[in-house]
Parts: sequence; C-alpha cells; structure tokens
Amino acid sequence: MSHSFPIRVYYEDTDMAGIVYYANYLRYIERARSDWVREIGIDQLEMKAAGVVFAVRRVEADYIVPATFDDRLTVRTEMTQLTPARMVMSQDVWRDETLLFAAKVTIVCIGPGGKPTRLPANLRSLPLCDGR
Repeated sequence: MSHSFPIRVYYEDTDMAGIVYYANYLRYIERARSDWVREIGIDQLEMKAAGVVFAVRRVEADYIVPATFDDRLTVRTEMTQLTPARMVMSQDVWRDETLLFAAKVTIVCIGPGGKPTRLPANLRSLPLCDGR
C-alpha cells in the first residue's frame, strides 16, 4: 500500500545555504502521512472527538542529497508494518529519480489521559495487519 504526495520547495523552506532546512523534511513527510490517512478513509477529527490521536513514536532519518529552492519533490509513503498497536511506514523524498531523504516512522495512538491505545479498527483491518 503506497502513496505519493507532491511538494514544491519554497524560499521559506531553505536555510542560509539555499538548501532545504533539515527539519522541513519532517514537515513534508507529515503532510504526506496526513494526506494518506485521509485518502484511506481515516477521519482524524472523528478520532480526536473520540479521544484518540495519532502520535509519532519514532523516526529514523537519513539525509542523502539536499533539495533546493523551487525543486519539485515527491514524498512516497509505504506502510511496512501494521499491528493493532502501531504502524511503521517508509517515507522517502525524491526529486525525479534521485532519493534525497529516507525515513522510517513509527506511529501509535494515544487515548484519554495520554495512555497508549489500539489503532482505529478500520486501520487495523488493512491488508498488512499482523503481517498479512
């Protein structure tokens, strides 16, 4: 299950050297994840009303090649592991056929009182749940 999300690099995304500031890659992959979640039918506002929200538990990131002002990028997201308690995703940022940034992101859910809770049932039922 994969997803592609286009990004354009704006001047505000760059640092003094004219390259994308490192933290902005995390923003790019967050936008792509939010778009993917919406696309598969998960309503985060409904989740929040029920007292459950997504939280990033872990990010492993590799900065490979810098992006610069006005680049057209694509964030490719692929769910690599899904259990009732967590979702692991591979998220890569590409400029054409050049890999710029690669991340492995672990997502969990937090319920009332900030306690861990299961992922939503409609997400847990996706084909990768329990290694399927």
